[in-house]
Amino acid sequence: MGIHATQVPNAKHRLLLKKYGFIREVSKGWYIATDPTEKEGETTAWYSAYWDFVAAFLNYKYGNNWCISADQSLLLHAGNNTVPKQLIVRSPKANNKPSPLPFDTSVFNYKTNIPTEELIVVENEMRFYNKQAALIYCSPAIYITNAIDVRAILSTIRNASEVLHILLLKEHITIAGRLAGAFRNMGQDKIANEIIETFKQADYDIREQDPFTHTLPLALPHRERSPYANRIRLMWSEMRETVIKIFPNPPKNAQSVNAYLQTIDDMYITDAYHSLSIERYQVTPELITRVSSGAWNLKENKEDRKQRDAMAARGYYQAFKQVKESIQKILQGANAGEQADIDHDRWYRELFDPSVAAGILEPSDLAGYRNQQVYIGNSKHVPLKVEAMRDAMPVLFELLIEEPEASVRAVLGHFVFVFIHPYMDGNGRMARFLMNAMLASGGYPWTVIPVQQRTQYMHALEHASVEQNIEPFAHFIGQIVDNNMKGKKGAQLPK
Repeated sequence: MGIHATQVPNAKHRLLLKKYGFIREVSKGWYIATDPTEKEGETTAWYSAYWDFVAAFLNYKYGNNWCISADQSLLLHAGNNTVPKQLIVRSPKANNKPSPLPFDTSVFNYKTNIPTEELIVVENEMRFYNKQAALIYCSPAIYITNAIDVRAILSTIRNASEVLHILLLKEHITIAGRLAGAFRNMGQDKIANEIIETFKQADYDIREQDPFTHTLPLALPHRERSPYANRIRLMWSEMRETVIKIFPNPPKNAQSVNAYLQTIDDMYITDAYHSLSIERYQVTPELITRVSSGAWNLKENKEDRKQRDAMAARGYYQAFKQVKESIQKILQGANAGEQADIDHDRWYRELFDPSVAAGILEPSDLAGYRNQQVYIGNSKHVPLKVEAMRDAMPVLFELLIEEPEASVRAVLGHFVFVFIHPYMDGNGRMARFLMNAMLASGGYPWTVIPVQQRTQYMHALEHASVEQNIEPFAHFIGQIVDNNMKGKKGAQLPK
């Protein structure tokens, strides 16, 4: 959140809080709360505080006489909360100058009138155009730069009357023609025809124009009201051909079920070491071996009971066994998406069960999907809000069930899972388990992402999440899988 200097009026207290890393100044007289353990240059505190800070900053500066641009409003309605490089804010009180903010972000204060009050919505103190007004007043360029987000919102419009009132009242003939073309591109001919016919009947010379660069690649469910669910469907449809083009073909000689399961067992220590290390746990092959053997004793060994890393390692072992059982069913003919849908909650419970048994976590932490907002360290991508996440997760498993290509199930299954971020913790480990279950469904080998390539891995996911560019991530995973199939040396244990 944003903290103005007047909220900590004692200058000495502000100085102490800043000195010890509890607050950080991000603009003159403005601070955000920070974690004292966060290292210099880390962006997590800023990106996680961004939207709350901006709302507080703008409300202090302009009162209620402001709103963000139509383009940015549309993105927020679509569930795209990515931190923008520059946020354009409209206000009659503005000065047409930028307000610099940390990590090369800024607010541009655009001096202009704002929409009438009925066209503005306020959510978490952020003021933005309502959905219909955002569609009408967004720029033509956004149909190209953020086609998925625009389509997600268009798909929720059920009747032309939702936009016609504003279009006719303001005589927006060109915009009406553009919207009609956009709806027709989406297969919503009834809405497109009603816009055109209504304007012609009102004696306007309207010309329909499709603002998209290509036609909609899939038919969206007519009764789906959630833009978040449709956004996931659209992302999947847009990205799958890229994955198929990049990813190696599956192995020609399939292993027997028993042989495949044995290779999974053989990979366990290496996989656990690298997957846990990616999440910054301090584990060793010796610790991983001990917690997966009879040497583990939660009741008698105080170190095992107290150590966070040991809890994580034991939970990983228990979850790994459950994933292996799911893979066995998949190899025996079960639909990979259906099996993952049935079993993934069990994977999660096993992942954190030791921490609950040791009293580190509460039993309620095993309840399942999160009930509050989460953030990803050093990422501009803000995971979906709780209500959006609950709309999106069933769609992810529908897509996994329906997807014919194992490569797409693996790459997009992993990516979309962390994009949604359904749990408070463990999302990375769960996504890698899901990826390997989907790889197994196509006969691909169990794949370990080396901790030494963590930066490249995270950057590839960031490109996919922020820019909707799946190519770097598909290349990254595909190359590791290809090396595995060719017998090249992959992830290794430390010596």
